[in-house]
Amino acid sequence: MNLPLAEPWFERRMVDGDLTLIWEPHVHPLLRCNIWHLRGREADLLVDTGLGVASLRAAAHDLFDKSLLAVATHAHADHVGGLHEFDARLIHQDEADSLLKGRESYSLDLADYDDRARARLAQVGYDIAGGLLTAAPYRGYLPGNHRQQGVAPTRVLVEGDVIDLGNRAFEVLHLPGHSPGSIGLWEAVTGILFSGDAIYDGPLLDEIPGADIAVYRRTMERLLTLPVTVVHGGHDGSFGADRLTHIAQAYLRRTDKRG
Repeated sequence: MNLPLAEPWFERRMVDGDLTLIWEPHVHPLLRCNIWHLRGREADLLVDTGLGVASLRAAAHDLFDKSLLAVATHAHADHVGGLHEFDARLIHQDEADSLLKGRESYSLDLADYDDRARARLAQVGYDIAGGLLTAAPYRGYLPGNHRQQGVAPTRVLVEGDVIDLGNRAFEVLHLPGHSPGSIGLWEAVTGILFSGDAIYDGPLLDEIPGADIAVYRRTMERLLTLPVTVVHGGHDGSFGADRLTHIAQAYLRRTDKRG
C-alpha cells in the first residue's frame, strides 16, 4: 500500500496552562496513544511516547526545554516507541525486561493479521481493515519494517513511588490486568489520574498476551475507590468520576463469569 506523506506527524492541544496532549493522527485508534506533557517547577513529566515511527523529541522540542521524566505506563509498543529518545526513562519493574528487549504488542503491517485476528479486534470495537496507518512519516516508509527499539530504563518503579516535579507530585499506582506492569500516576491533592491503559474511554483489551482478566477486575475495583476529578487515559478522551464509575462497573459486569 502506498501511503500519503504526513507532515507534521504529530498534533497537539493545550489542555490547560501546564498540560499538553500530543497524538499521532494518522495512526489507527487501536494504537493511537495519548502522549501527555506536564510542566513542573523543577522537572517536566512526559507520560508515554507513542509508536516511535517519527521522532517525538524533534517534533515537540519546544516543549522539552528542561529536565524531563519520561514515564511509560506500560511496555506496549504504542506507548514506548519513542522512549529511547529521552534520558530519564521510568517504567514499572514488571515490564523493565520487555522494554529492554523491545517486544512488540502489535505489528503495523496489515498482512500480519489473519481473518481471525481481524475479526477478534472488530468484535471488541477495532476495525483494522483499512490498515494501522493512514499516512507515512517520511518518503519510502514501510509499516512492515517498523521495529520497536529496545532500551534500558533508568529507573524502575513500584507501587507507592513518587514522581516529584518540584511543585507537584504523582504517586505510582500499580494497576495490572491489561499488562503485568501497568501503572497509573495519581495526584491526590487534585484528583488527577494518568491511567495509561488500565482504564480509558474505549474498548478495553484483556485477551492479549500478558493480560489477566481476574487481575484486571481487581484493578477496576481499586479504581472505583479513588476520588478522581479527571482521568487522562492512554487512549481516547479524558473523563471524570461518573464516567470512570460507569466504565469500571460495566467491565466488572461484563467479566463477572469470565474473571
